[in-house]
Amino acid sequence: MKPEARTPAPIDARDRRHAESVLVYPTETLPSYDTAPLERARTTLTKVSETIVPPGDARAVRINAGQFFRILSVEGAQVGDLNLWNAHDLSERFYSGKTRALHGTHLGLGDRMWSTFPNLRPMATITWDTQDW
Repeated sequence: MKPEARTPAPIDARDRRHAESVLVYPTETLPSYDTAPLERARTTLTKVSETIVPPGDARAVRINAGQFFRILSVEGAQVGDLNLWNAHDLSERFYSGKTRALHGTHLGLGDRMWSTFPNLRPMATITWDTQDW
C-alpha cells in the first residue's frame, strides 16, 4: 500500500485513475522493507554533488549504497533513461522488464528497482514521488 499523496492531482487525474491496470505479479509476495528508516534519513540529507544533463546527452554518476539521489526535470517536460549497475559486479544491473512486471509501468513511492538474475534484488527504492497523485 502506498503512502498518502503529497502532491496535487492534475486536471485529468480522474481519467488516468480509471485506466485499466495490468498486474503481472502479486506485489504482496515481494519482500517487505521498513520505510521508517528511509523517512528518518530524508530529514537529514546533505547535498554532496549535482550533475546537470543537457537535453540529448548523458552522464554517469556513482551513488554508494545507502545514499539518496534525486532526479529533477529542470527544463519542463523531459524524458530520461536511468540505468543502474552494481559497481562491484557489473554483470548485476537494473532489470527494467522485471521491475515493470513487479510494480507496473509507472513506478512510484515505495517501489523498488530490481537487478538482473541470478541476484534479483532491489538496487534503488523510490522514497519521494512528485507524481504520486
